[in-house]
Amino acid sequence: MDASEIKAILERPISQELLGRDLLRMAYVAADGTPRNIPIAFTWNGEQIVVCTTKNAAKVPALRRNPRVALTIDTEVHPPRILLIRGRAELEVVEGIPEEYLQINGSYEMSDAQRVEWEAEVRSLYDGMVRIVITPTWVKLIDFEDTLPSAVEELVQQRAERQNA
Repeated sequence: MDASEIKAILERPISQELLGRDLLRMAYVAADGTPRNIPIAFTWNGEQIVVCTTKNAAKVPALRRNPRVALTIDTEVHPPRILLIRGRAELEVVEGIPEEYLQINGSYEMSDAQRVEWEAEVRSLYDGMVRIVITPTWVKLIDFEDTLPSAVEELVQQRAERQNA
């Protein structure tokens, strides 16, 4: 999939709505070779997905070994809206707390006092974090109106062919 196709899909209003959510599921290959799929908070910077994690998280050495990931951002309503993203993770150890981590968690409802307390707790706990930047290499938006899963699209086409025969 080329960059212009990726950009066109990610600029669709439904994609933008999904990229504005606070959680995604990230699939990667763990150190033992088995698949993992984890929920994780994220932010979209207009070109890349950014997630932050602890320096001792099991996903860090796994992603260094195999940086390929698959992401899912979706809704809990009918019909579901689903944004599927595949990409490559780049990891950077950051001293202190990455600004994206504060931004990601700033979307949760907190009073000003709770926010100050939360941020103080975070700063006292982490001496640094790993910033994971994922550049999309493939995307698909499924909205069950204009776009369907590939297998369902195939069934719709087969049904149309049968009806026209």
